[in-house]
Amino acid sequence: MFNSSITDIFFDLDHTLWDFEKNSALTFEKILTHNNIEVGIEEFLSIYVPINLEYWKLYREEKITKSELRYQRLKITFDTLNFDISDNLINTLSEEYIEYLSSYNHVFPHTFEILDYLKLKYKLHIITNGFQEIQDKKLKNAKLYNYFNQIINSEMAGVKKPNPYIFELALDMANTKSEHSVMIGDNIEADILGAQALGFDTIHFNAHKEPKHNYCKMIDSLHEIKQLL
Repeated sequence: MFNSSITDIFFDLDHTLWDFEKNSALTFEKILTHNNIEVGIEEFLSIYVPINLEYWKLYREEKITKSELRYQRLKITFDTLNFDISDNLINTLSEEYIEYLSSYNHVFPHTFEILDYLKLKYKLHIITNGFQEIQDKKLKNAKLYNYFNQIINSEMAGVKKPNPYIFELALDMANTKSEHSVMIGDNIEADILGAQALGFDTIHFNAHKEPKHNYCKMIDSLHEIKQLL
């Protein structure tokens, strides 16, 4: 249990509330079919998913641009599959992926249950490294938007988690202090260690089946939040 001075809960969005992998898989199934690309979806995803995670890490670390992220994660996937594809078609897939991704609305089990529970006791907010043009669409289409007082994204902040500034901006916008706040997210580096550096309490939602650690409380289901807050 956390102390009674907690007033504000900050959530990550992708891989924490919004089921990124499921929604992403459905999007790829749609756009690969639409563009007559004969690659098995399971084989494609087995290559793409780890590459995407690797490139998001590079993007968080300011080592690549947004456009490089969007192009390279697909280019390297198709190269690994030995699938001959033009740059024009890669760019088309990249654009269609962004266009359709937010139209799928799967969230993790117990998402609405836990948000309904928490909103009676705390102010709720989002801190996300996702792109602004689709994060709002995800929140609205998945019926999550109205749960949150403040929605802070990395494009608004000009930096990405775990950079301290995005957490400082979030605290300022929420008009609260880190000692009264809890950050809940799936990424140890970006969400947990990033927030802890500013003095937040943290909860690690283990969406990726990572090994146990001692950084903070670790949960496998959002329902477990009720035991902590």
